[in-house]
Amino acid sequence: MVGIANVGASNIGTSNIYPPEGTPVLTLPIEAATDIHQETRVLIIGRSENVLSETVQTLRLIGYAAGASNDFAGVMDLFDMTAVDLVVFGGMVPPDTKEQLRRQISDRNAAVTFVQGFAGIPGVIVAQVRGAGTGDANAQTGLAVAYDPATRTVDLHLDQAADVQVVAWWGTSFTPPEPRSTSQALVGARLPAGDHAVTLPVEVPAQASFVTVGAGDAVRTLIVGPMPAGLTR
Repeated sequence: MVGIANVGASNIGTSNIYPPEGTPVLTLPIEAATDIHQETRVLIIGRSENVLSETVQTLRLIGYAAGASNDFAGVMDLFDMTAVDLVVFGGMVPPDTKEQLRRQISDRNAAVTFVQGFAGIPGVIVAQVRGAGTGDANAQTGLAVAYDPATRTVDLHLDQAADVQVVAWWGTSFTPPEPRSTSQALVGARLPAGDHAVTLPVEVPAQASFVTVGAGDAVRTLIVGPMPAGLTR
């Protein structure tokens, strides 16, 4: 288990580093489910308490050691960055804060991988984390995916047969600090090698929408519709 560690003072400046007033401060230590072997240690830095909590819970259940914080100013003091493998930044982390944190984390752990979260949707973040470590699985399945906005179709290719899950996710409320979202499973079946097309249903909107594709252990995440202006930084 990787717990919270006091590892010295942070050098982040004081401008634009605190979540908006009224946002509850949340820090969850990097821990794994006790009965599951941890493979990757993940730290999520974002704003929404509910999104962070649900994402961490899901990652722990599928075998990751995961933690999170929306304490932008204190995160360098709260976690031992030498014991982190992957850092996810939420879309509401200010760009200057993100850049400073990238530099500081890299100074302590040059091997860390950074992922920019697409949206405050736990299922999307989980898929991005999974996708960041599935290069070998992608090569084995030959999974390739693309989205055609003209036909609203997800095109996917497999080099070999695989169990495939395709899920659409989209935001339903963007009221800060706690966004809401929903999802719809589009495919859950074993597909043969070759090319396949999945047409999005009309329920999936043209903004704040995403598709995750899993084939075996390979995972890819696509942006279907961008986030509304002002909801990312």
